[in-house]
Amino acid sequence: MKKTWLDNPNIEYVEKDGLGYLQFANLSKYKNIINHCFTTRNGGVSRDECSTLNMSFGRNDSRENVLENYRRVSKVLGIKCENMVLSNQVHDNRIRIVDEKDRGKGITRESDIIGFDGLATKAREVALVTFYADCVPVFFLDPIEKAIAVSHSGWRGTVKKIAEETVKVMSSNFGSRLENIVVAIGPSIGKCCFETGEEVYREFINKLAWSKEYCIKTGDEKWHINLQGIIKRTLENAGLREENICVADICTKCNKDTFFSHRGDNGRTGSLAAILQLI
Repeated sequence: MKKTWLDNPNIEYVEKDGLGYLQFANLSKYKNIINHCFTTRNGGVSRDECSTLNMSFGRNDSRENVLENYRRVSKVLGIKCENMVLSNQVHDNRIRIVDEKDRGKGITRESDIIGFDGLATKAREVALVTFYADCVPVFFLDPIEKAIAVSHSGWRGTVKKIAEETVKVMSSNFGSRLENIVVAIGPSIGKCCFETGEEVYREFINKLAWSKEYCIKTGDEKWHINLQGIIKRTLENAGLREENICVADICTKCNKDTFFSHRGDNGRTGSLAAILQLI
């Protein structure tokens, strides 16, 4: 069953075999090139705070549960678990280029991918996997050079312009032209719920002066910051075409019945996954 997610024609919520996930219309146009999804918390076997589709081995969950969740996602998407490459995120802006020799790292074998918040590849059947529970997933596709990347953009990574760094990696290593890159910015904590103190606001305006227009001050010296909007503007400033960028505009905290949310679940939660593969 498919339905439009939150009346946004650019995003579809898909239910298959009891498992729910999101896909982006601007990426789905290239289903002959890629397979992709952003998972929800629905359709797995995990329990309690990780109920039910937790995708991270680093949460309060058993390895057996997480592996079963991967098997279910693998079956629905038609992506082999042994082809997946898992990230190890530290809220920085480093991007790791991976290929066939990296298949299975972090899921079926030990990984040496440490300290990277983004993954990129030109290799077919190498599935990139990054993790979220309020931070922003950013999917990249160059349909001309057939190159992909996925980046985990928390507020620190957003300040450090990880999205722009990802574009630079694709351009310098894969020959990607800015006008050809298609981007989907997925669900994350929204400006409605991302409330921060003065110090975080200062980090943004000191590093990205123009980001002030994406920050709204509330009472008690608190700020609400639009991460998805800042990432989109960062990509536009880098030279990407606005029409090639899809923004989910979905808040994970407001919709914590569908998505894991660190803030919404008071730090006791599971992990969502962004998955992208060249086929």
